[in-house]
Amino acid sequence: VQLQASGGGLVQAGGSLRLSCAASGLTFRSRAMGWFRQAPGKEREFVAEISPNGSIRYADAKGRFTISRDNAKETVYLQMNSLKPEDTAVYYCAADNGGRYFYWGQGTQVTVSS
Repeated sequence: VQLQASGGGLVQAGGSLRLSCAASGLTFRSRAMGWFRQAPGKEREFVAEISPNGSIRYADAKGRFTISRDNAKETVYLQMNSLKPEDTAVYYCAADNGGRYFYWGQGTQVTVSS
């Protein structure tokens, strides 16, 4: 199983980034997929997830982030708008296995400057 995250970078506050996570080696369309992040000195935290049937849950209900998936491309996305310096973190994608996130990508760095 491989989860390859990409799309991170340096952006100014208020800007946008779109993260992608390409999956291989698993039955993508039957897995819940999630995004998590870990800021320096902090524990990894949940950002968003999307179920196989498209149900979505976010950690923050304020609507700046949008998760989506393309089963044909076996890819999950995280559109991030109105970015803030506190969004700076390494962002990880993960795939569900048996009700918990078992497979993890390598992470992509997002840095938001003020």
